[in-house]
Amino acid sequence: MAKNINDIIPPAMRKRAEDAEKRQALTKKIHPVPRQEFLPFWPDEIRCLPNELLRSALFTAKNRKQPRENLKDATIFMIGGGRITYRGEELRQDDETVWLQLIHLAKEQQAGAFVEFTPYAFCKAIHWPLKGQSYTRLKESLQRMVATGLSVYSKRLKKGVTLSMIPAFEWRDMEKEANLPRWRVQIAPQLVEMFGDVHFSRMEWEQRLELPVGLATWLHGYLASHKEPYPIKLETIKKGAGLTTEDKSHLKELVESALQALKNVNFLSDWNIEDDLVSVQRT
Repeated sequence: MAKNINDIIPPAMRKRAEDAEKRQALTKKIHPVPRQEFLPFWPDEIRCLPNELLRSALFTAKNRKQPRENLKDATIFMIGGGRITYRGEELRQDDETVWLQLIHLAKEQQAGAFVEFTPYAFCKAIHWPLKGQSYTRLKESLQRMVATGLSVYSKRLKKGVTLSMIPAFEWRDMEKEANLPRWRVQIAPQLVEMFGDVHFSRMEWEQRLELPVGLATWLHGYLASHKEPYPIKLETIKKGAGLTTEDKSHLKELVESALQALKNVNFLSDWNIEDDLVSVQRT
């Protein structure tokens, strides 16, 4: 008669095997899905952001002449389901351009790794004038995003994700009292989870860079997050873009100008505003 395998294995070895199985089961229970370590892939002519951010007023389209607010755990308006709270100096569309480029540089590195670049190369990539004033503007934008706390709550995340938009920014050698030739910026590793596999939108980079910074770039991102954009009210656009104008006729003029700019870069084939409802057709 064949012997049971458990009768052949020594008790001590069998005990170690049982302990190993228990540890493996416990590990699977605590970490049922391996943590994603890299952002999704996209080509060089594309930039991407999670849908929740593109459909919100996180990066407002306010005029640059308007003073930036200092927000403390403020609720940020979002179109659709979910909720965003933000702590820090108000962000604008030029900050979004900077963040888009940073995320693009980070996409092939492990989550939380530093990206390195020269101010010259970075400003060239985002089409800012190649001069000292632009380097200062870039530094200020990066410093602004270091001092932030961003929390995103949505059904698809099944939890809230909180992060500093830029956990670390190194730009100056304090011993030599001189700027570093290459700046180093860390992207929050939690951002990988927010992107997921499909919960982000792709934007044509050159199209964005050709647009006037403000409402046109905000609409470019918002509309890119919908394969077939549905009609949207002027008031919803106002809130989504973080605009403060109370004059409805002026708001309509701003939206009309932005929509025409989107048509000029071949992002839209047509648009219409009727009874304060905006309808568009993607190219």
